[in-house]
Amino acid sequence: MSDEMEILRQKRALELRKKMILSQKEKAEPVKPEPPKITARESVRNILAGRGAEVLETARRYYPAEVARLEETLAGLIASGRLKGPVSGEELYSFLRRVGLVFSMDVKIRVKERGELKTLEQKFRESAQGRS
Repeated sequence: MSDEMEILRQKRALELRKKMILSQKEKAEPVKPEPPKITARESVRNILAGRGAEVLETARRYYPAEVARLEETLAGLIASGRLKGPVSGEELYSFLRRVGLVFSMDVKIRVKERGELKTLEQKFRESAQGRS
């Protein structure tokens, strides 16, 4: 009977050692940090090309709540693979107009003359001075 007790005691000691070793392994393994979650704004911004970011920011100034909801929807489409980039500023502007977000962009027309970019105002001013 004492032999049986000794065997049971040794089994119990062995089980405790196994539990201790497993708990030490769990503590030793570093917890892998989750990759940073990309926000809807960043997701949409990543597929924009050209003046797309400028168009989006201008629309946000006029319609902040609507653009935030639209970004969430577009981010979902991007994540599902139904929307692929790049999306130009002109395409984005046209899309926003079609969904009812009407706003105006700051437009500057510049002329390249002798390797230098000049606004139309500068060009007209120079031509007026040349005639005087």
